[in-house]
Amino acid sequence: MSPFTELSLNAQTAYAQLLEAAVSAEHMRSVADLTGSFAAKTVRGQKYWYFQYTEPAGKLRQVYVGPDSAAVRALIDKKGAPSSSDSLAPLARSARVLGCAEVLPRHLRVIQRLGEYGFFRAGGVLVGTHAFLAFGNMLGVRWRDSARTEDVDFAHADRQLAIALPSNFELNTDAAIQSLEMGLLPITGLTAKAGATYLSPKEPAFRLDFLTPLHRGGETPFEHPRLGVVLQPLRFIEFALENIQLAVLFAGGKAVLASVPDPARYAVHKLVVYGERAGAQAAKSNKDLTQAGSLLTLLRQTREWEVQEAWADLIGRGKGWVERATRGRAALSKVFPDLDATHWLRT
Repeated sequence: MSPFTELSLNAQTAYAQLLEAAVSAEHMRSVADLTGSFAAKTVRGQKYWYFQYTEPAGKLRQVYVGPDSAAVRALIDKKGAPSSSDSLAPLARSARVLGCAEVLPRHLRVIQRLGEYGFFRAGGVLVGTHAFLAFGNMLGVRWRDSARTEDVDFAHADRQLAIALPSNFELNTDAAIQSLEMGLLPITGLTAKAGATYLSPKEPAFRLDFLTPLHRGGETPFEHPRLGVVLQPLRFIEFALENIQLAVLFAGGKAVLASVPDPARYAVHKLVVYGERAGAQAAKSNKDLTQAGSLLTLLRQTREWEVQEAWADLIGRGKGWVERATRGRAALSKVFPDLDATHWLRT
């Protein structure tokens, strides 16, 4: 049985329209998208305008706009205009009705809040099962294995990949998570320092993980000075953080634009991850194989050259990469025998 079913042309069109609208909304944000209000103050007979708003973390801010003038009043008039994101709700509902896959609403809240704080603009990437679900909509299919996860996984390349950011850029990812008031708390390690995982004491299965490529400091978690969050170094993840894509995730009429890995690189990377995992992680290993096999089955039919390019890149990275990928490929051949991975992906 095929690991996916093809979405109707109408569903594929609905997702494409939603993605286009989300990208447009991201680049065309205006004062109408801001949550807050204008307030006037009169000083020595002269009126001055301020914009006051509450940060996602709950702190009240007031920004000086300028003295009363025709230009400032025109800006104030725009506050009542429709926001650039108003068009996303009906498109998201249409995509859901037509068969595109949604994420869980509470997971979308987390992803949306990090997006509001600029996590994705700063090079953050949504990885794991949520990225896999997004790939289905991106590639025009619905996965038959619709198993949900309570993990929401994020990654950042740190210094492994060049990302152009302003020299004064700073982001407080931890404050973004705390502002949700969902009871998510960072787990402390043996050093009593906050770790790279957030859990809810009331719902232990609900967790957030923040990952980054292995660096000179080894596997010890470290706080990123400009992201405001602790990252857990992980071997081989840098492969999945190259050539990232944009995807739109949605639930309950809300939609969020996020960065996700390239599907071909994600699939090939999962084979390496399988070859790296210990036997005690059988459940995760089986999920790795299912996701890799599902994606490779689809991509071999539609974008085989992308998989071949990703595979060639992987086997050119050295003996350790090849050994792990070979173990993953051998296991994949048993679970997805029709894929014929051993002969298709050659070392």
